[in-house]
Amino acid sequence: VQLQASGGGLVQAGGSLRLSCEASGRSFSRYAMAWFRQAPGKERDVVGAISWNGIGIYYTDSVKGRFTVSRDNAKLTVYLQMNSPKPEDTAVYYCAADNDYGLPSTRARYTYWGQGTQVTVSS
Repeated sequence: VQLQASGGGLVQAGGSLRLSCEASGRSFSRYAMAWFRQAPGKERDVVGAISWNGIGIYYTDSVKGRFTVSRDNAKLTVYLQMNSPKPEDTAVYYCAADNDYGLPSTRARYTYWGQGTQVTVSS
């Protein structure tokens, strides 16, 4: 599967931004999907993940209550709605996919990666 992330840009703290990740391939509906982010000099860490059917959802603690992961299997797309972003959310955001019916939340569990989209939150 190939992934194409989009929607990044410059946003003010307290604003909102929605990232999209469009996948190719008819098997998208069987894939667990996730968003990761990587700030300069830091590791690539999970932001949120969503199971193949959208029922299982995971968030890292720092974004709970502010970010929302969702998916539209008919459109082969997964979203990351970022509300009330903070300057510390500034990073390159990556979407990832794996043929897994569970809800993996670690980088090593994901096989397919998008190219990344830059998100910069100004204070």
